[in-house]
Amino acid sequence: MTEFTIASFNVKNLIGPNKEYYEFQTYTPEEYAWKEDWMADQLLTMSADIVGFQEIFEEDALRAVIEETNQRATQLNAATVPDKSKRYHRKVIFRKLSVEPYHDAALAFAPNAADTGVPGKRRPGVAILSRFGFAGDPEIIQDLPQPLTIPFQPLRGLQGDDAGQYTIKRLSRPILKVRIPIGGKVITVFNCHLKSKLGEYIRPAGVDFAPEEDLTRYDPVGRALGSLRSALRRMAEAWVLRAEIVKEISAGNPVMVMGDFNDGEHAVSSEIIAGETPFKNYAWMLRHDAKASSDRYTEEQNRQITEDIEKVRLHSAEKLFVRKSLRDMVYTSAFGGVFESIDQLFLSRHFHPDFDGRIGEMTYFSAFNDHLTDGSHPEAPYNKLASDHGQIMAHINLSD
Repeated sequence: MTEFTIASFNVKNLIGPNKEYYEFQTYTPEEYAWKEDWMADQLLTMSADIVGFQEIFEEDALRAVIEETNQRATQLNAATVPDKSKRYHRKVIFRKLSVEPYHDAALAFAPNAADTGVPGKRRPGVAILSRFGFAGDPEIIQDLPQPLTIPFQPLRGLQGDDAGQYTIKRLSRPILKVRIPIGGKVITVFNCHLKSKLGEYIRPAGVDFAPEEDLTRYDPVGRALGSLRSALRRMAEAWVLRAEIVKEISAGNPVMVMGDFNDGEHAVSSEIIAGETPFKNYAWMLRHDAKASSDRYTEEQNRQITEDIEKVRLHSAEKLFVRKSLRDMVYTSAFGGVFESIDQLFLSRHFHPDFDGRIGEMTYFSAFNDHLTDGSHPEAPYNKLASDHGQIMAHINLSD
């Protein structure tokens, strides 16, 4: 049996000092040193075998954090793990105290296609760190080969009317797809950062800002439309990810999906990624082509439909843990008095305890959120430099 851990870590705007990432936002050398120190400490504490990072503006800054983590791990092991000259060096406790550095780990970075490097207008990417390396080259999904056009169906009674459509050509942030060899198996891992809930407002030509951004002339209806645009984009991005997930599962590959979904587990965007939950019994349901009230699906069709849905469905690692423990709440974000999980880790049924064909199982789920303070509180000490997200980590036992 092979044991490993996989974690998601939104770092909140990692970039070197004196570099303006968003307008008027930079780190002084001292602030950057604090952030690098904090991140290295978090990485050391988690010691995850696979880590998906979000909000990475520069690969060099992330590599510097990893190198700092390596130095600390080496120093910690030297101080706490006895060498062979000590008669007690074989005690199990010291194996548990040892921390594995990332010296031989592989790093894949997906820069944002919209990041031109212009100060104040930077766009973040994502990355995956793996102690197991990668099988094949990492893939980046952001600029779509063909525009995604989503047509809308006219409502009943309005047939023939143009119901409109929604089209996207590029995701707001890249999706990073890697294949990781572990214990004789290869697992496909996706790392994503979907569109945030911040409203999207259209700036008219010749002006410096969109009218909805002027809060002295508050426009509640216009700002609601901005939220609608964000939600549409987030759900379209979720569908792009879902299509890639189904492709991998259909090819027989176990899948793990992690990242900042910017939505809770039961939001529509998260449900798009995870897939449908099968109905209890389709033999109770009217057929799609029913001609009479007795036209129901057969028991055999019920089994077939349920299996077709289940085999491409993902499961929340958090909820699997809640099911097997007495914990009833995990949160990775705090803002305006709302504590919720918007960072997710989903697993294909290859890791579900109820699936007879499983190749492994999650044994524990960790949330690192002690640093979180309500982001709407102006004096919260960690608001700028630490992450505004908690980190989540799943412990997996993989069958040999």
